[in-house]
Amino acid sequence: MLENKNIIQKEEKAVLAGLVYKTQTEEQVKEYLEELAFLAETAGATAVKRYIQKLPHPDSKTFLGKGKLEEIKTFITGRDINLIIFDDELTGSQISNIQDAIGIKVIDRSDLILDIFARRAKTAQAKIQVELAQYQYLMPRLKGMWKHLERLGGGIGTRGPGETEIETDRRIVKEKIALLRRRLAEIDKQSFIQRKDRGEFIRVSLVGYTNVGKSTIMNLLSKSDVFAENKLFATLETTTRKVVFETTPFLLSDTVGFIRKLPHHLVESFKSTLDEVREADILLHVVDISHPQYEDQINVVNSTLQEMGAYDKPVITIFNKMDLYEKNTFDPWLEEEVKGEILKELKESWQNTLQGNCVFISALERRNLDELRATILNKVKDLYLIRYPYKTNYF
Repeated sequence: MLENKNIIQKEEKAVLAGLVYKTQTEEQVKEYLEELAFLAETAGATAVKRYIQKLPHPDSKTFLGKGKLEEIKTFITGRDINLIIFDDELTGSQISNIQDAIGIKVIDRSDLILDIFARRAKTAQAKIQVELAQYQYLMPRLKGMWKHLERLGGGIGTRGPGETEIETDRRIVKEKIALLRRRLAEIDKQSFIQRKDRGEFIRVSLVGYTNVGKSTIMNLLSKSDVFAENKLFATLETTTRKVVFETTPFLLSDTVGFIRKLPHHLVESFKSTLDEVREADILLHVVDISHPQYEDQINVVNSTLQEMGAYDKPVITIFNKMDLYEKNTFDPWLEEEVKGEILKELKESWQNTLQGNCVFISALERRNLDELRATILNKVKDLYLIRYPYKTNYF
């Protein structure tokens, strides 16, 4: 299992690096680096500077051009900066070459996300899932990462299988992956039995981009105490609660948030956790409408659901953080009538797009929660009526 001896003792300072090439525009890269900075903050690092370079394609040896690496090296010289984070996945040889060129620790977006997951994992299942994902991440990089695998000391990206000398052996890593998969399969089997034992309840799952307020909404709807904070991936383990609206019971689950460029091996490892979404009868897609790129986040979630085979389900879209949206959108001097018209147009537009299956709320201010409960209740009752028409006391 993963050890926690290398948890960050003090805040690390980092520089971020992104590349503009044929599949990524400069505007997109700036947005991705903004999110990368938030990921770094979640892991305990502070991003002090960002570098963006335009190239026809990533350099096969160093990802960025040599001139840009020299610029970064000049900047970090004499400063207390010991980490550079790349927004795209790097190969093992690229990591080694970049470390040789600039002399500080190098990690990529996937490594950073895995580090956060390792920090957040609390249950045995989550710890095994993260450890498996870490080994799967390392496996294709073993050839060029011998020095990288010998990283010692604290800090982001040093936790887990990259710590010990023995794990640099490819055969041992393969055996470890096989062992973790067997252990995970046993836990998955137990989880499947537990889900089957929940009876004939309608299942509702909260889904959405990370940090949109799913856990806060879970707490409000179920009156439970689910951990929630303003950081990415605050929730790793699925939490399920029985909820009763009026006389109608259903099961409500909170799940791990999605994000752009979520490592494939992480999705694969968390398959059992995401089964809660696959087996749900209704999805509550929570959206942070105050985020400047909330429509892009909606697309990321929808495409991830499609990849999981969980897209063809009844969906209620919950546009959360309306309080922040209004604060960010409206000037203080704007007339209330004008504000009302703008909000009306926004809501009507999404109502038409989503065929009425959406609600606008502020979980923080507990605004419009009655409409949210009524919308969920009606959808749950409709499903009970179709699936279990004999349960007349439910609807």
